[in-house]
Amino acid sequence: MNQWQVGNVKITRVIEMEIAGGTKFILPQATRDKVREINWLAPHFADKEGNLIMSIHALVVETPTRKMIVDTCIGNDKQRSIPNWTNLKLPFLEDLNKAGYQTDEIDTVMCTHLHVDHVGWNTMLVDGKWIPTFPNARYLMGRKEYEYWDKAESDKVDSGSAADDLNLGVMGDSVRPVFDAGLVDLVGMDHRVCDEVFLEPTTGHTPGHVSIHIQSEGEEALITGDCIHHPCQIEHLDWASSADFDQAASTTTRVELMEKYVNKDILIIGTHFATPTAGHLKTKDDGGEGYWLDTGL
Repeated sequence: MNQWQVGNVKITRVIEMEIAGGTKFILPQATRDKVREINWLAPHFADKEGNLIMSIHALVVETPTRKMIVDTCIGNDKQRSIPNWTNLKLPFLEDLNKAGYQTDEIDTVMCTHLHVDHVGWNTMLVDGKWIPTFPNARYLMGRKEYEYWDKAESDKVDSGSAADDLNLGVMGDSVRPVFDAGLVDLVGMDHRVCDEVFLEPTTGHTPGHVSIHIQSEGEEALITGDCIHHPCQIEHLDWASSADFDQAASTTTRVELMEKYVNKDILIIGTHFATPTAGHLKTKDDGGEGYWLDTGL
């Protein structure tokens, strides 16, 4: 478990799974040879063979007045197109409790987007029915994001994105049940959640993708969502994911984020970044082109 303090906001990482390898379908450009050339990735973000190390985790954001969770991983008991994500029986809720949080005290669930590995614990299976995992929370979903996936499912539209097959069944077991329970608020892509937290548009990966921006007492952090899947994309901004809805747009988003936040005192917390998960964007110390993530380790 990682934990960070941003002003008077505490951010806690709760891991569902962390794995090395098996990510070529997401970032096909990140071959082992290419990854080994990025020497700052090892040992935390890549192993010595050049396999990417990635994480699926949620982030609890606790302000003086709110207890919120960002992106709820894959979830248990769900049928998915990826065998290793199907019918999981992982101790995510127990780990959430160990971190000091009960499901009934979470008051807000924020979805950066509605892909399979970001909404799974929105619901849990009880007596054969999908019920909201966080019964006292408002589930915030981008209106544009929801409307895209709602229409795609209704029309059975294939956009050509690898995410379409990955997302089969997600609306039915992880989104509509909380919508039907009256817990969903469809919001704009720049919605302010509370004094310390607001959404920041970072489109490309999906049509309505957002990141989560935190500001408190002069300190800042950005929870990326999937506008950056892996730190290797910080050095290679043009390495777009095969799961991106619009690869040109996702690349533009990364370029703009680098220009906006490089060498600034803003903590970047990657939604799929393996331990240590967070750091600061820096230009290359050797004067070379590109950027890197300084984790302080």
